[in-house]
Amino acid sequence: MRKVRDYDAELKALNDRARDLKAKKIQQLGELVVATGAQGLEPETLAGVLLAATATADADQKEAWRASGAAFFQRRGRKTGSDDATAADAKPDSHSNGGATQQGSGPASGSGAASD
Repeated sequence: MRKVRDYDAELKALNDRARDLKAKKIQQLGELVVATGAQGLEPETLAGVLLAATATADADQKEAWRASGAAFFQRRGRKTGSDDATAADAKPDSHSNGGATQQGSGPASGSGAASD
């Protein structure tokens, strides 16, 4: 006899997984803001910068932002890769000036924030 599938339980599990993934993404974006030093910006300013970055059609500018973001994560990974949590807490501050002045250094590459 075939086993009957419980569609309600499967749907609930999928919804729970989607909710967990959304919460993780929001947490990673918050960590990215802190790692780049952008938490010092007013929320309106940060939102304006992100809106401008998403609205631009200039491929060269987007590539420059992507490269800047990639360089940020490579620098950060080298400095905190061999150290523990105490170094990870101290290192983002060393990048806060560079990250805040480099246009779009964080928004272009949101996936790296989870590597902490």
